[in-house]
Amino acid sequence: MTSLHNRHIKPLILAGLDGKNWHLQDYVARGGYESLKRILSEKIPPEQVIAELKASSLRGRGGAGFPTGLKWSFMPRQFPGQKYLVCNTDEGEPGTFKDRDIIRYNPHALIEGMAIGAYAMGISVGYNYIHGEIFAEYDRFEEAIEEARAAGMLGNNIAGSEFNFQLHAFHGYGAYICGEETALLESLEGKKGQPRFKPPFPASFGLYGKPTTINNTETFAAVPFILAMGGENYAALGKPNNGGTKIFSISGDVERPGNYEIPLGTPFATLLELAGGMRGGKKIKAVIPGGSSAPVIVGDVMMNTDLDYDSIAKAGSMLGSGAVIVMDETRCMVKSLERLSYFYFEESCGQCTPCREGTGWLYRMVHRIEHGQGRPEDLDMLNAIADNIQGKTICALGDAAAMPVRAFVKNFREEFEYHIEHKHCLVPTYM
Repeated sequence: MTSLHNRHIKPLILAGLDGKNWHLQDYVARGGYESLKRILSEKIPPEQVIAELKASSLRGRGGAGFPTGLKWSFMPRQFPGQKYLVCNTDEGEPGTFKDRDIIRYNPHALIEGMAIGAYAMGISVGYNYIHGEIFAEYDRFEEAIEEARAAGMLGNNIAGSEFNFQLHAFHGYGAYICGEETALLESLEGKKGQPRFKPPFPASFGLYGKPTTINNTETFAAVPFILAMGGENYAALGKPNNGGTKIFSISGDVERPGNYEIPLGTPFATLLELAGGMRGGKKIKAVIPGGSSAPVIVGDVMMNTDLDYDSIAKAGSMLGSGAVIVMDETRCMVKSLERLSYFYFEESCGQCTPCREGTGWLYRMVHRIEHGQGRPEDLDMLNAIADNIQGKTICALGDAAAMPVRAFVKNFREEFEYHIEHKHCLVPTYM
């Protein structure tokens, strides 16, 4: 893991962590659980907690970027029955690796954030759904839960108050589709992880048919810091409508891949510099800025783009989860798309016909082009298939498969045409 020690950039969630100081006493020494204790001791109204979240401009860090405070306000606080709080740590998209580092290095920030959220929404039971292919991190989070429970920060009468909150860890099964919130709920209920039709939305009909709020790991982990410093101060760390810091997972052809927590609105060029620049001094060719489902951006364009939701949308892509995949001049775009298309073909749950059939068509066509069997009409056909998938499925996996195809073909069409005409790669140094 890479964190930052720069006087201009002060990380919050990943500040000063070395992999050994994750225990409760270490977190308390850094000011941990003070926000929760203050809320409970001063009996701060839940509406005031939510107002701070709204003032912070915190947006969902899992990819959708929905305003967190607004989402919390949807929860019917006066609902007489059980309500649930769920954390989505089912991090399975290529390029993403920030959430596992949060529960590995700073699990108590997540626990405190969830407890604050439960208080604000009148919830007494929560679950953290953890990706099935990370085992040490799951064990770490279980240990942290036990520490918090023993210290009175979880369970009944938290910190001597009347507030009760039970938190449980749940190990998923490694299915990418369970990162979609309703498929996650189905899996959490012990059923096959397939997305639900919406509406109804989880805030009214979620886990076990009860009102449920679902947020990403990084979203919850930011909450204690927001309450400690104040919503407006947190918002001021970033840009308007893009409050606070964001953890970017940068990988690919850079010297120092890793997690970097920086203010939203930081230029991509600064992140690249923090990551040591391009590996071997090669030229940047392309960047996928928000995980493999985000449309690829030409390197020169990305070098002049800021890292926030609005700037990246203007550049033609999405901030997503903040997983930045950097590719240098030696990378073949056809080969790269072939690999991405195979991933979405394999991970489709098969519930929707456009996705079930279309992801296979996309992969097989790109595979054919990559292996010297492409036809001139294939590029228009790829776009047509992508059009017939995008926006026509229950969940966004169909979009996640279609958008990369459209962006790769649009931004690097000459490479695809070269493959089709010459039956081999335009980039002979591809490795």
